Amino acid sequence: MSEENRLGDYLRARREVVTPDDLGLPSHGVRRVPGLRREEVALLAGISSDYYLRLEQGRDRNPSAQVLDALARVLLLDDTATAYLHQLAAPRPRTRRRPSRRPAVPPATARLLESIGLPAFVTDRTLDVIAVNPWAAALMPTVRVGENRLRSFFLDPAERDLHADWQATAAQCVAVFRRRLGTDVDDPRVVRLVGELSLQSAEFRKVWARHDVRPVVDKPIRMNHPQVGELSLTLSKLDVDGPAGLALAVYHAEPGSEDAERLALLASLTRGPARRGGADADRSPRPGENRLDHPRPTT
Repeated sequence: MSEENRLGDYLRARREVVTPDDLGLPSHGVRRVPGLRREEVALLAGISSDYYLRLEQGRDRNPSAQVLDALARVLLLDDTATAYLHQLAAPRPRTRRRPSRRPAVPPATARLLESIGLPAFVTDRTLDVIAVNPWAAALMPTVRVGENRLRSFFLDPAERDLHADWQATAAQCVAVFRRRLGTDVDDPRVVRLVGELSLQSAEFRKVWARHDVRPVVDKPIRMNHPQVGELSLTLSKLDVDGPAGLALAVYHAEPGSEDAERLALLASLTRGPARRGGADADRSPRPGENRLDHPRPTT
């Protein structure tokens, strides 16, 4: 997404994924563009074709809320995507960006990781893992402190082998990532990450170009685990109080189900008590080190 024309980029990307059939329009003849034509969007939204062209090209950046709502209706945006569209059109104050630092895990969240008895980890707003408990490391060995979930999904073959619905799960991960970022996509860490993935993964380029945004909701996850076999779990994500952008991810199964039994078996195979971020319980902190802020995964 370009810095100069985020609204236009988004409108164009969403226009290209809506077909005439989706809106009950005739689709006779050869169409030279994927999805809808600009003039079709303009007609259905009740605005002129020239005005819509100016919006896509970034020559007009102040559409009214009524125009945005009309465009959202034509482009079949849900509530989350509509809110994102309005966010893109809002004026952005110019602020001087400070170098981003990895946030610390709040002590209460670190204690929860120790005691929850389920695979769980904490990520920051760029999906870097900043804390992980031993059960999560046993369920997904790719989840390590400092690892980025997007990078693992698209560049690590082990992640693809683990997830039975890898394509859908990866696309959901990208859509949630974009939703959490909002319009703040010029963070140097985000720019580097998106650039790296765009260069190395054609699948990421395709999904990123769709500009999908989705809310953080519970979702089913199917895994093929090498130790306990097939697992059907639910992934729940909760915002963490404290530094903006932290989220707690927890994997759990239906109580009393075979999946719950397999998850319990996997937990029993995890050596040692739950530790904060997998850090050795009897290791003394190094001078100046706070275990809550510097977890170390079990290998």
